[in-house]
Amino acid sequence: MNNLLMIIVMFAAVLALGYAALNFFLVRKLKEGNERMQKIAAAIREGANAFIRYEYKIVAIIGIAIAAILAIVISWETGIAFVLGALMSSAAGFIGMKIATYANVRVANTANETRKTGKTLKVAFRGGSVMGLCVAGFALAGILIVYLCFGLWEGMLDVTASGGVMTKINPVTKQPYSLSLILSGYALGCSIIAMFNRVGGGIYTKAADMGADLVGKTEAHIPEDDPRNPATIADNVGDNVGDVAGLGADLLESFVGAIASTAILAIEIFSHQAGFNSAAIYQKLVAFPILFAAIGLLGCIIGISYPLIKPKLSENPHRELNLATWISAGFAVILGFVLCFLLFRGEDSDQLFHAGFRAGAVTPWIGAAIGIVAGILIGMISEYYTSYDFKPTKGISNASKEGSALTITQGMATGMISCMLPVVCLGAAIFACYSVGGMYGVGCGAMGMLSFVAATVSVDTYGPISDNAGGIAEMSGLDEEVRGITDKLDSVGNTTAAIGKGFAIGSAALATMSMMSGYLYSFMDDLLLNIISREVLVGAILGAALPFLFSGMLINAVAKAARQMVEEVRRQFNEIPGILEGTADPDYKRCITISSQGALKQMILPAVVAIAFPVVCGFLFGAYFVGGLLIGATLSAIMLAIYSGNAGGAWDNAKKYIEAGGVEGHGKGTPAHDAAVVGDTVGDPLKDTVGPSLDILIKIMSTVSLVCVVVFNEFNLLSLISG
Repeated sequence: MNNLLMIIVMFAAVLALGYAALNFFLVRKLKEGNERMQKIAAAIREGANAFIRYEYKIVAIIGIAIAAILAIVISWETGIAFVLGALMSSAAGFIGMKIATYANVRVANTANETRKTGKTLKVAFRGGSVMGLCVAGFALAGILIVYLCFGLWEGMLDVTASGGVMTKINPVTKQPYSLSLILSGYALGCSIIAMFNRVGGGIYTKAADMGADLVGKTEAHIPEDDPRNPATIADNVGDNVGDVAGLGADLLESFVGAIASTAILAIEIFSHQAGFNSAAIYQKLVAFPILFAAIGLLGCIIGISYPLIKPKLSENPHRELNLATWISAGFAVILGFVLCFLLFRGEDSDQLFHAGFRAGAVTPWIGAAIGIVAGILIGMISEYYTSYDFKPTKGISNASKEGSALTITQGMATGMISCMLPVVCLGAAIFACYSVGGMYGVGCGAMGMLSFVAATVSVDTYGPISDNAGGIAEMSGLDEEVRGITDKLDSVGNTTAAIGKGFAIGSAALATMSMMSGYLYSFMDDLLLNIISREVLVGAILGAALPFLFSGMLINAVAKAARQMVEEVRRQFNEIPGILEGTADPDYKRCITISSQGALKQMILPAVVAIAFPVVCGFLFGAYFVGGLLIGATLSAIMLAIYSGNAGGAWDNAKKYIEAGGVEGHGKGTPAHDAAVVGDTVGDPLKDTVGPSLDILIKIMSTVSLVCVVVFNEFNLLSLISG
């Protein structure tokens, strides 16, 4: 079985990374267009490279410090796994950002040369597929290394003579640790990079976007991405560092979190579940999420290949992208069933029952299938509330005729209403998964939801590539037909991004529950947490407030950086004669510098709060308090993330609906359009900074708590005072 694991997972990871490399070079071979297009693309590339280098330097310093602490306080293996996770996440984000900065100009040139939506879509999706394949490939490669090095070769997957999980003792703290803490270290490394990429990139892109929109569109009444706007290059750079590098690191962390939390739960179930003592089934339970992820990745490679190999794509990009996603999900379901049946068939039914299986050998597959269905439903609901093909977003567009106040009010209402149905789906999925397979079934549900993450990220990344292509087309002076093609692709990208965020928060909720179960098992023999005990109740109340504090800090950070950008754009319009007449060039580099400095300065505090808050609370008030903290934060963050993503997406597409002529008599440059731009600007930090960061918040809190509970459960101020 171990040889089978190594072969399947290694094959899937190598195939995915090889396919990503092929697509990278195929994109690079395409023409960049005229000299003006090449110059603009080079400026975007230079700005993105500079920002990511500075960001990674800061993250490296913080990461080295955290790795050293983990190595001393937890175990040297946990420290190494943390570094490995950080490296894998960084690599995926960096490569994805690089291909996006190469693909954007080639998409614009393809649209200009062919005037075909289908051919342009193929180039954009090929660029996006590099990110998707790297996310799943690097994540899987890293977790395989951890599994082989520490689980098999170091023997931490072995069972002791007394029938327990193999543990080692930390020489400094004298506390025991098992493979679950090493897997947590790997997940934490991925989470740290995701947090900084999402927060830093989100602040950067939204500061530039808001500055460009508020002054350029609503005050100067010049088109989006007009070369006369000093913030346009910074805005396009932001798409790459926030919506590409940040997105990739975010969903890689989600993918790893789902795999690790399910494997960790298997370890803890074997340690604590009475009557479950089969070493063979235990090792298969740990291996299953890694194997299922590999099977899902193979399905994604087939799904991603569909639009790339198909000779002629239709002029309906939404349908083609949906087909790629559904093919990936379909193969994940079919191959997952075969895997589950072959892995668990013939095992002792009593042992499977004690492990939580209520449907025999295919129990984990049923949990994963439930997760897939729930993810698709949540995505469809997100599409309904954010696409301008449906009533909610059209309602916001029509409200814009009455001014910006009603635009904002209608968007807020839409976002709030949109929370109910996804949560109903999520609740039903949790109930069904738990009924079939206990908490391990819930973990499998998270795995299912992210089993086709490579396809999801490919579709998501295609969006900002298309957005950048539109910007390059506008700044290069290409005709309206070219911009019409890129705008059509970009509009679909906004909807697919909202769907991807729905998947991310849904899987985060399921993975966090699994991780929290592992956390509770670390200091108790069952999963009973008394919510009305003083520590748990106060912790839950404080935890519910934390996502609002975190979100407020992020919005403030965006506002501070955006304020500087607005002032700079106004200054250039006032002090540099000829910009608005097109006879003088704006100072693009100054705006890039403002966004970079603002993002790098403002990203540290929110990220540190997310990491330090559960640790400080643990050492002050103990493990039960942190248990309540995790419950409160998770419930609050789910609602706030869904609201932020859907409201922001609806505001954005309401603006695009007006620009596309959807509201008769109210096109670009009209008061209704100005109001819609204001609504879009309000939604920008919500959908691209707050919403995506909240799912990372709850996972990073759970992971940090699981890693540190072995220490603060024994050493905390409350237990010291109470004697």
